Amino acid sequence: MGFGKVGTEVARRAKGLGMNVISHDPYAPADRARALGVELVSFDQAISTADFISLHMPLTPATKKVFNDETFSKMKKGVRLINVARGGVIDEDALVRALDSGVVAQAALDVFCEEPPSKESRLIQHENVTVTPHLGASTKEAQEGVAIEIAEAVAGALRGELSATAVNAPMVAPEVLSELAPYIVLAEKLGRLAVQLASGGKGVQSIKVVYRSARDRDDLDTRLLRAMITKGIIEPISDSYVNLVNADFIAKQKGLRISEERTVVESSPEYPVDSIQVQISNVESSFAGAVSDGGAISIEGKVKYGVPHLTCVGSFGVDVSLEGNLILCRQVDQPGMIGQVGNILGEQNVNVSFMSVGRTVVRKQAIMAIGVDEEPEKKALERIGGVSAIEEFVFLKL
Repeated sequence: MGFGKVGTEVARRAKGLGMNVISHDPYAPADRARALGVELVSFDQAISTADFISLHMPLTPATKKVFNDETFSKMKKGVRLINVARGGVIDEDALVRALDSGVVAQAALDVFCEEPPSKESRLIQHENVTVTPHLGASTKEAQEGVAIEIAEAVAGALRGELSATAVNAPMVAPEVLSELAPYIVLAEKLGRLAVQLASGGKGVQSIKVVYRSARDRDDLDTRLLRAMITKGIIEPISDSYVNLVNADFIAKQKGLRISEERTVVESSPEYPVDSIQVQISNVESSFAGAVSDGGAISIEGKVKYGVPHLTCVGSFGVDVSLEGNLILCRQVDQPGMIGQVGNILGEQNVNVSFMSVGRTVVRKQAIMAIGVDEEPEKKALERIGGVSAIEEFVFLKL
């Protein structure tokens, strides 16, 4: 579970032992998996099929306690579980119950929700659990590896190569940085939204960014905007920290191909960018309404009065401030929809900060974008999905 650097190395060794290896990582390059003879599958397929489950995923809001009573109930009885990723991805109380019931035959852990774990912990005292300290890079071999990595990084930087570990960034004039400030926020939030709208085993690989501007090509430096879009796409689904220096390096490491296009529009050259559009191609979407006529996930945004706004989702025009969290609903365009959804959120004490409806044809289909200050409970979201005229919905964290 997780097909990054460590997950890939575990897969190599498992293949060498003659094991049939599958992996779940919605953002892993499919071609890299194929080259190793590894099949990328869905989360549910992975946990229900595997005899051994080895965890190599980052701890993010999406993966926190993703292994819980519900997921353990879907596993084969007698599964073996190894966690060398982050302690928080497992609900430790649920793991104890799974061990007691025999669903999990054995568990091997070197990471815990609380480190070091309490001596009274039922988990570490369980007879079917093997635990070791979370050593990280404390071994002699790891220290030597770090020293070599530092030397190689310095040598590469001196040759002018991209560095994954540099903390300094290329000079950006203060006046340029000040002018781009709201667009930097917009770029990151568009990346963050786009990756949440992507789903499926192929993973995100092909990204296109379209900048619409009235300025000349030489009068718009997009390095920072591209870096922030990369940051928005990568950081929610990994533990990598992305900045202006390492953005292109990390994107290449993750198998992301980011292309840029600039379109001249008739607007005021006083503003550096009229709009930014982010497209993700060759992936399935968790929200079909975000797919454009060309088949790519497509979202677009502008800066209005100094505040980032989402202005287009797929083929639907909207106008919502990118603050707090966002609920998107694709629905039949009919009266009463705003009231129904608003009442459900109000009953759960969820405050609505804004609401916008976009449609292509009257009384056909529409998208409702709802900004909320709090994350609604699962039951509230299920009730929204249960409204008969709503065809699909998605909750997005900004």
